[in-house]
Amino acid sequence: MDLSLTEEQQLLKQSVEDFVAREATREEIVELAESDLGFSPEHYTRVAELGWLGAAIPERYGGAGMGLTDAAVLFEAFGYAALPGPFVSSAVVSALIVEEAATEEQRAELLPRLASGQAIAVLALTEAAYGWGPEGVHMRAHASGGDYLLDGTKLFVHDAIGATHFIVAVRTGDDARLSLLLVDASSPGVSVRRLDGFTGSECVVRFEDVRVPASAVLGEAGGAEAPLERALARATPVLCAYQVGGGQAAFDMAVAYSRERRQFGQPIGRFQHVQNHIIQLVNHVDASRWTTYEALWRLDEGKSGGEVASHLAKAVTSEGFVQAVNFSHEVHAGVGVMHEYGLTLYTQLSRSLYHQLGSPRWHRRRLGDLLVDHDLGPDPLE
Repeated sequence: MDLSLTEEQQLLKQSVEDFVAREATREEIVELAESDLGFSPEHYTRVAELGWLGAAIPERYGGAGMGLTDAAVLFEAFGYAALPGPFVSSAVVSALIVEEAATEEQRAELLPRLASGQAIAVLALTEAAYGWGPEGVHMRAHASGGDYLLDGTKLFVHDAIGATHFIVAVRTGDDARLSLLLVDASSPGVSVRRLDGFTGSECVVRFEDVRVPASAVLGEAGGAEAPLERALARATPVLCAYQVGGGQAAFDMAVAYSRERRQFGQPIGRFQHVQNHIIQLVNHVDASRWTTYEALWRLDEGKSGGEVASHLAKAVTSEGFVQAVNFSHEVHAGVGVMHEYGLTLYTQLSRSLYHQLGSPRWHRRRLGDLLVDHDLGPDPLE
C-alpha cells in the first residue's frame, strides 16, 4: 500500500494551487467568506470549466471520471486555500448520492448539470433534536394527488445559500421508509436562512407545504437508505481531504510565523514550548492525512474495510483539523485572531466541517458497530 501521490496527482495538486493563487488572494477569500452568498459564482464557474467540478462524476455523465483519490487531491488543494463554495457539497456529496440512488434517466439528467455547475444540489438531512445519519430522519412526505407534500425543517444544511436544488431525506409510505426527493430551491414554500454565529455556510431550510412531483423521488421510493449510506461512505474521505488541506495550511502558517516572529533576540521557533506546539500540529495533520488517504485507497481499489476506514478517517480528521488550528493559534497568539491575517478562516472551517457528514462521535459509534460485526480474520500474532 503506497499512499504517496503519483506524479500525475502532484501535477494536479500544483495546477489547483496555481489556479487559486492566481484567482483569489487570501484577503479576497476572507471577503468572500463574509459576503451574503459566501462564495464567488465566478470561481465556481471557472472550476467547472476546468473540469474539476466533475472530478468524482463518471465521464459518461459529463464528468472527469477521476478516482476518489484523484478527486481528493484536488479538494485538498481547495481546503488549503480555504476556497469557499459548494464544491464538496454539490460536486461530491450530491453527485455520489445521485450516482448511487437515482435511476439511469435521472443520472443522465442531473449529473451533467452538477459537473458543469449549471445546478448546485446540496443534501438536507439533519433535523432538530435528532443526530446525523439516516436513522435521524423523521420528516414525512405525504402522498397528495400523485405528488408529495413536504412540511418540515432541515438544520445544518451546508451551502444552502446559492443552491438550486435540495436532496431532501424524508420518510414515505405506510412503512415510513427512507426516500430522497429532489426539490427545486425556488419552489413555493421553500425558505433558507443562514445560521448565525461561527457556523460558516450552514443554514436552516424550511419546507412549508411544498408540493413535489412523484418523479422527483431519486430512484425507488422507500429504497434510499442503502444507496445513501454507500454514497456517504465514498464522499466522507473526500471531505476529509478538504480538512487535511486546511490543517496543512494552519501548520504552514504556524511554522512561517515561528521563523519570522522574534522575541528576546531570536525567532520564537527556537523556544521549546513553541516547538512542542509545532510537533502537535505535525501529529494531527499527519494522522489526518494518512487515515484519509488509506480510506480513499481502499474505496478506489475495492479493498475490504473501506467503510470502516471512511468512518475512522472522519473521526480522526475532524478532531485533527480542530486541534491543528488550536495549536496554530497557540503559536500565533494575538495576531492569529486578526481577521485579515487569515487564520480565522481555518478556525471557522474546522468548527463548521467538524459535524458535516457526521461528527467524530457519530463516526466512532458507527465504527464500533462495524468492528463488532466485522470479521477481522485470523489474529496475525497467533
